[in-house]
Amino acid sequence: MTTGRLILLDHAVTVLSVVSWIATGVATALRRRRLGANLLLGAVAVSMARVGTVAVLWGRGWWFVQEKVLLNLPLLGVTGLAAVLVTGPRLRSATGRAGTVVALLTAGYAALAGLVVTFVAGYPLTWSTALIAGSVVGAGALLTWRVLGTPGHGGPVGPAALSRRRFLQAAAVGTGITGVALLFRRPEATVTGGGPGRTGVAAVSVADLRGPGAPAPGGIVRRHTITAQAATVRLASGRVVDALTFDARLPGPAITASEGDLIEVTLRNTDVEEGVTLHWHGYDVPCGEDGVPGATQHAVAPGGEFRYRFRASQVGTYWYHTHQASHPAVRKGLYGTLVVTPRKAQPMELDLTLPVHTFDHGVVIGDREDRAVHTVRPGTPVRLRTVNTDSVPHRFAVAGAPFRVAAVDGRDLHAPGELRDTLLRLPAGGRYDVVLTMPATPVALVLGDDHEKGVTLRPAGGSGDDPAPDTSGWPELDLLHYGDPAAVPFDAADADRDFTIVLDRALALVDGRPSYAQTVDGLGHPSVPDQLVAEGDVVRFTVVNRSLETHPWHLHGHAVLLVSRNGERATGSPVWVDTFDVRPGEVWQVAFQARNPGIWMNHCHNLPHQQQGMMLRLVYDGVSTPFEHRHAGPSAR
Repeated sequence: MTTGRLILLDHAVTVLSVVSWIATGVATALRRRRLGANLLLGAVAVSMARVGTVAVLWGRGWWFVQEKVLLNLPLLGVTGLAAVLVTGPRLRSATGRAGTVVALLTAGYAALAGLVVTFVAGYPLTWSTALIAGSVVGAGALLTWRVLGTPGHGGPVGPAALSRRRFLQAAAVGTGITGVALLFRRPEATVTGGGPGRTGVAAVSVADLRGPGAPAPGGIVRRHTITAQAATVRLASGRVVDALTFDARLPGPAITASEGDLIEVTLRNTDVEEGVTLHWHGYDVPCGEDGVPGATQHAVAPGGEFRYRFRASQVGTYWYHTHQASHPAVRKGLYGTLVVTPRKAQPMELDLTLPVHTFDHGVVIGDREDRAVHTVRPGTPVRLRTVNTDSVPHRFAVAGAPFRVAAVDGRDLHAPGELRDTLLRLPAGGRYDVVLTMPATPVALVLGDDHEKGVTLRPAGGSGDDPAPDTSGWPELDLLHYGDPAAVPFDAADADRDFTIVLDRALALVDGRPSYAQTVDGLGHPSVPDQLVAEGDVVRFTVVNRSLETHPWHLHGHAVLLVSRNGERATGSPVWVDTFDVRPGEVWQVAFQARNPGIWMNHCHNLPHQQQGMMLRLVYDGVSTPFEHRHAGPSAR
């Protein structure tokens, strides 16, 4: 069973525990002794089952059970044991005494408090959470005792009843405990991952970390001017979309270059009120060109402009998008593609760049909602560059010919094997380059299970029906075991810094506002501590997903090497990615070498999750930014 399913099972057992203890209390209050006895046995059995689910989850990682082991189970254990000791001897003769009912209901309150802590406080467990949870359970017990112990409610009077004065005194104590708990707040800090702290050397500003002014020898300057503006765009299907655009088109203009060229892009903003930037997704540009408002530049306001400049030193398939209010701005259309080819590239009969995007619940590949058809000479090479510009994963299938995944996120794989009847699951922000040799019969690239969308390749002078496969039983390509091993430039087991981040949902501050946030270590951006590295460090990351949602994780400025998933180590080709899906319950380990100084965002590329707090910064020692607390001006360089 996957860890995600175990988490769901534990939630279900917890809910059953809450219901069983409260139902036992209600049955006892109604003097249904036989029913109460049976329900008590059920409540004890369910509580013991909860111990079992937690024990199994513990085997998957401490992150998944911390609050359960340290708070939820002890709280339920104490209150449940007290309920059994108080209730058991009385069930044969009790007539619904208040103390019996209160003990049973308090066990239900404890089980409910544990469930609430898991969903509302998340990871990590803090003293604040523990004290508040305990005081709330105590307050519930006192209030129940106060109500049931009052004459006229079927409870006892005299010494067993709780007087108003004592109730108020107990409430005051509980309020005081809660107030003390609120003092236990984790201060903002920088985490070092086991490496040294800041050296105090003179800071370099990200504003000075800019691209070179000339191409590499043999390269040329590729100049573009891109204008952000609201526009009504007619897709190839005829559907009209009200969008935010680059150059009044969807997607934005395709930027292409050869290795060694200098790419120079002037971004202008006509009327995008929230401002706009250009982030070069997956491209390891100098930090000052990264396009992150509040970290590397000010957002470009209406009437303003900003010039980006970087050398095309990485070949492969990439894309660009705004990083200012990226949700919903990217969803509305502020994105485009970037492809860099080797200077001596193998000629392709057909080389297609296929960005996938969703507008108003309609999926578009390039600018088409229907199936594109291309005629290709049999025996010639074809490259299909799939780009996922959405915030959720997409599945692709290639039918009609064997194929290879030549590159992932722009980086070539080593000796990728031939594939057939295999699904390709593309994370949000990710890219797969698929290569094949055109056969004498048609080939189809299918998006999901929708045979109306995708690409059909028909052989010139060939014949045969277009493939329409049933892909429901096809296995999914596992990149950890695809291709052949090859040397990597560092040993991930001997890292200079080792960070662990735990992804969850919890109440937290996001941009200073209370929110039910998407959290990193229980905090929301910008309260998540920075991760400090030094140039040259080998950095290892462990990314843990406690939540029930998939989080496509994306580090700016660096490709990371996939090391392991759920403890299973990679055995195939080294896979270097800039975005990788961390599904519910998964634990990924990745590594990279810090070779690109700057201040880099490290975040979930499900853009609503990023907006809801799931983002932090990776900061090089000695690098600072002047942009954190300023607003976008009319223009910037």
